[in-house]
Formats: sequence, structure tokens, C-alpha cells
Amino acid sequence: MRGPVELSAGCRLVLAGTPWQVDWFEPHTGRVLLRRDDGQELATTVRALVSHGDCRPAPAAASSPLSRGRQPAGLEDLTARQRELVAMRYAHLMEAETGYRSGSPLHALPGEPRPGYDPAVTTLHERRLAKVAEMTALGADSAAMLGLARISERTLVRWAGQCRRSGITGCIDGHWLRRSSGRYSVTEQLREAIYAVHAECLHRSRVSMKTRERLIRQYARERFGPEAAVPCYETLRTVWIEWFGPGGARQRYARSAAKLPVTGEHVVIHRPGQVVALDTSPLGVKVREHVFGEPVTASLTLALDVYTHSLVAFRLTLVSDTSVDVAMLLRDVMMPLPLREDWGQDMEWPYPGIPASLVASFAGHKVAALPFFSPETVTTDHGPVYKNHHLIEAQRVIGANLPARVLRPTDKQAVERAFSGIQSLLLEMLLGWRGIDTADRGADPEADAVLTLAQAEHLIAAWAVKIWQNRELCEYAPAWDPGTRHSPNTLFAAAMSQGGFALQIPAPELYYELLPVHLVKIHGRRGVKIRGLWYDGPALGPYRSGPSPQGGAARGKWKIRREPRDRRYVFFCDPHTHDWHTLRWTGLPPEGEVPSFSDLRADDLLRAARAAGLVPRSDAELLPLLLDLVGGLIPVDSWPTQMSRQQRTAHAREAAQAGQAAADRPAPAAPAAAQGHQDGNTGADATVVPMRWRDQARDAAAAVDAERQRRREQSAGSRPEPAPLMRDALRHGSMLRLPDEDPGGARGPAGGAGRERP
Repeated sequence: MRGPVELSAGCRLVLAGTPWQVDWFEPHTGRVLLRRDDGQELATTVRALVSHGDCRPAPAAASSPLSRGRQPAGLEDLTARQRELVAMRYAHLMEAETGYRSGSPLHALPGEPRPGYDPAVTTLHERRLAKVAEMTALGADSAAMLGLARISERTLVRWAGQCRRSGITGCIDGHWLRRSSGRYSVTEQLREAIYAVHAECLHRSRVSMKTRERLIRQYARERFGPEAAVPCYETLRTVWIEWFGPGGARQRYARSAAKLPVTGEHVVIHRPGQVVALDTSPLGVKVREHVFGEPVTASLTLALDVYTHSLVAFRLTLVSDTSVDVAMLLRDVMMPLPLREDWGQDMEWPYPGIPASLVASFAGHKVAALPFFSPETVTTDHGPVYKNHHLIEAQRVIGANLPARVLRPTDKQAVERAFSGIQSLLLEMLLGWRGIDTADRGADPEADAVLTLAQAEHLIAAWAVKIWQNRELCEYAPAWDPGTRHSPNTLFAAAMSQGGFALQIPAPELYYELLPVHLVKIHGRRGVKIRGLWYDGPALGPYRSGPSPQGGAARGKWKIRREPRDRRYVFFCDPHTHDWHTLRWTGLPPEGEVPSFSDLRADDLLRAARAAGLVPRSDAELLPLLLDLVGGLIPVDSWPTQMSRQQRTAHAREAAQAGQAAADRPAPAAPAAAQGHQDGNTGADATVVPMRWRDQARDAAAAVDAERQRRREQSAGSRPEPAPLMRDALRHGSMLRLPDEDPGGARGPAGGAGRERP
């Protein structure tokens, strides 16, 4: 007999190569009854088994239900919570078996044995029944938390038998270590049917997995006959998910993604700037535009470095973004963020290896603690703003890999996680929060909106530099250091120490190169015509006489750059000096200021001219129509009554776009016509674009104050007539003046003349 053999009921042993199970055992007589799996019985004794030459215990794979064909189960196979449950189960089992939770009276706890579990006055059967009653009295939920739900006397008997054989691991729940199902062998016929149905489902509208199973059976039946073997629904569902994924995308997105060639290569991102993900989402907070002060919805465009998860750039645009906004966002990725006046020293450039003074000397200003680099690959979604020709040309200019790849599931997850992080960590705390959907929306989020667009931009920028860049990345730890705490700043610093850092700041002329280009001819004294409008300037003088020396498809034409956000000007690069010159719209008056207008407003301008039957000979005839559309000469007091809310939002968007375009525009030593559109540094040695954050905030505050003043004055009613003596005094030029008349002598609403624009 090799090794100890347990003869308790239910144990198994091998006798002469045949497996047997102990049916019952009488210790006082030594009689044992064995039973085989086929039902055959064998009555024997303990003495006979001890004297038998080929009697041994059954292998663990046959004796333990937790280790069929596998290694024996142990506590190391369980999670920390499961180990706690096993320990509690074992303690309750030992109390029912021995009266003590430790299993021995030598290690009795205070108060043990408890009444009902004292082995001196109770039997084993009574203690087991008492334990079952105790667990039942706890309730189903409390017992489930202890891992003792639906316990019975038979359960305690089974655990006791398993613990006698394998110790505390006998209390392990078999469902915790359930064996994984085997793999189904897919035949060639079934493979053909699955791929055929997958192609058909991409063409049709979205269907359920049950319908896909029926289509697979239909294909196999018609092509290979009724005898073709098709597995069950669960097997087909498992194979479908393994081959094609869970299929949670929208049908049109899945159809577009299926058209992309599968390279079979997994992109491993191991340095900053290797992949920069772009995406746009509506801002969850209502903001007030700076012209009328009304609540509007803005769009937030993010540029996320997939390696470090740094928010390297972002832009807020009214209503929606355009390709020019995204192109300037890519430019922001390459340029250092200026350290703003109200930011402390803890938000200054902190990365080791390159001193902050050196970076500031290259940039021309103090630099905030936000990474900047030239992106190698830009990944976007299927939005039209990301797939047009202008943005693809902009990516070619900055040197990104083309064509830019579409968002992979891992990229999209990272970008959406960044949006949700901004939402939960910042936006939900602000007034004007709109909620996830209309069902979760507050009573009146538009009335609660207090932040202007400039203030919201400043707040998000400060939060990104101070909070997001220093926040611990839990699930996004690097593959080379998974057990260490990292933040976007520490990951970028580690990458700088590993591979170095290229201190490259783009030239100011990059702004012009990212604008849409037009190939046109110079027409004598009229200049160039860009999308229906004529532009001219002194820079075109030397090139009016002859065509351009350009060859190829653009033979004889000149390249003119257009700013879609501000159509008052276009830009021309001198082919000899390579200096950029500003060309003014010929419809602009020689003196005074005309409000900016975008491409959309220019199209409305030309459409209105055609509807009025005008055939203008010069752009000066279009200026009255433009002023009627934009409302540039209408006082601010009358704007809310003259335009609808949609028109006011569109006008505010154009004003914001013009301000952003002016902020993006570099500051060369340009003629006086262009000096009025520069802000900040104006020297020829400027290397970066100055930002007008505080100026925009002051303009927005002034616009809101002016609107509130107008409403107060409108609600006050008409001005009373002055007394006769006062009228005479005013007629003779006295210094007396009514309190509500402005210093210039203009009368209020009752006096006839409108109040001047503040």
C-alpha cells in the first residue's frame, strides 16, 4: 500500500488499477463497502486493504472537483477578497465541527465556545444545524457578503470532507476557478459562411447576433447542404467577437473602418509626439459670448499626446470648429505656452535637462509647464473638419506622417477619457453645467452661465497646466515601469532623459503657411480676386506687369493665402524677399474701422447682392450691404431688437474668430495698414505669437457691462421735461446739464439722438 488512504465516505482509491469510491465505512467493525462508477459493489475490510499489494489513493485530478486536468488549487489562485471569504468560511466551518473558530481548544478566542456550539453539551449534527440557523438569521444579503449564502447542512458536510483532504482550500468555491471552455474547431465551410455573413451585415442595416446566427445557418444550408455542421449560438457568438470584436460601433462607422486596409501591425507608442490624437466635443458648460453677453454653446477641441496623455493644446470656438482652427491647434502643439501673469512659479517650465531660462530665451517669454513638440503622426476621427484637403495640407506643412491614421480604439478611449476627466474634475463644478443629457439638465443652465468664453479658456488652461499635468495616471502607466506612479509631467521628463529633447520653435511665418492657398492671377490695377472679393496692396506693384514664373499646373499664377475667419485681408509672400505682405479688401474705407466677417458672411454678402439685382463694378458698392448684414454701424443698444438670437450668435462667433485670427497672426515689421491688427510684441525679431487673454477678458467684461447698462436705461422709461428756467439756461449755453445726458451733449432716448456706443 503506497501512501495513506482515507476511508471516509465519498473518498476514492485505486485497487489493482481500478478506481473505487468508499460508499460507507464502519470503524468499530473495520468493514468497508466500495462502489465503482458502473455500480458494482465490493465488500471488504480495512485489514484486506492494508494487506493488498496494489492499493493507493486516487490522483488529485480525480479526487478534487477544483483540479480536473489542472494543477491543484491553492490560495495563490484567488484574489485578496476571495482569500478573505475562504478564511471566514473556514472559521465558521471549524466552529460547527469543533466548537472553536481556530479548530482547537488550545487557541480558543474570548467567549468560546459560544452557547449552542459547546462540544461538551452538543453533538456535531446539532452544531451544524445551529450554524445553518445563524446564517439564515443574518439575511440573504449579509450572508452573501460573507460568502455563506444559501448554506445548508449538506454544504457543511461537503466542506468538512474537502478540508480533511486539502486543508483550508477545501472551502474554495468551485465557480471561482471554473475551467475555461475549450476552443471550437472552425471548419473551412463555417469560416466561409461567417465571413460571407460579416460582409453582408456591413452592407445592411445593423442586426442582432441572433439574426447573424440565422444568416450563417442559411448560408451553410444553401451552399453546403442540410448536413453542414453549424455550432450553437454561444459558440458562434464567441467566434464572432474573437474575430471581429464586440461590434459596439455605429453601422456607418463600422462600414468606414472596414474599408481601411488591415496592416497587421500593432502600433507601439514609446515617445512623446509619436501619436497626437485630435477630437472635438461640445463644451458641457454654457458660456457667454463677448458681444451681446448671451449664453451660447462652445466646442472644445483637444490635442492629446497618446504616450504621456498630456493636453498639449486645446481651443474653444463658438458653435463649431473649422479646419483653420484645427490647423492653428497643431501650430499650438509646436509652440510653448506663455506663462500668464496670474500664474505662479510652480506653473513655470519644470522639466530637467533644459533650463527654463534657455527655453524662455528661445521663446521670448516665460514658458508654462506644458510640453511642446513637433507631432510625428496625427490621428483623428471621421469628422469632416479633420478629413478635408486643407487640414491634410497643414499636416504636410508641419511634417506629420501622411496620411494621418484614423482613431484606433485605444486612441479614442484615451481622448474620451480626457474629455470625461475635464468634465468630472472641472466642468461639473461651474455654473452653467448642462448635464449629460436633457433628462439630467438643471432648471435653467443658460441663466446660470456667468463665464465668458475668454474666462472659460483661461480657466481650462490653468487647470490643464496645474492639475491635469500633475495628476497620477492609474491605468496609463508606461509598459517599462508599470508599478510606479506617473503623471503626464513625469512621463515627459522621463522621455526627455531617455531620448533627449529637440528644442525647436517654429517660425512666425508658419501661421501663413497653414492658411488655405489660392492660385490666382494679378489683374492690372484691381489686384487679385479671392472667392468673389478683390484685394490689393503695394506689394503687388512689381508683379502686375507679367505672369508668375511658376510652372506646372499653377503656371502663370500666384499663391495667395486666405484667412477664413477674417476676410478683410489676404496674405502674399514676395518671391524675392520671402516677406509676407497684407493685402486689403478694396471695399474697405480708407479711414475708420469695419467689423470683421468670415467666409459665411462673405457668401451671404454676395448672395444678397445678386438678389438685389446689383452688378457691382467695384467692391466699394458691396460695403453698404456688408454693413447691413454685420450691423457694424448699428449702435449696440439696438442689436437685440434688430437681430434674432441665431444671428447674434453668428455675429459673436465671427467676432471671436476675428480676434483669434488676430492673436494667431505674427507681428512682423509690416506697413501701417497691418499694424492695427498686431497685439503684444511688434518687433521684427518676435519669435512667437503673443496671446491676448487678458485683453479678451477685459473686452468681454466691458461688453457685458454695456449690455446691462442698456437694459437698465431701457427699463427706466422716458426722461421728464425740464423746468422752463432750466430750458432757458440750456438754450443760452449754461453749464447746467441733465444727469442722464452724456458728457458730449447727446440726448437720451427721449431727446431724439441715440446714445453713443460705449
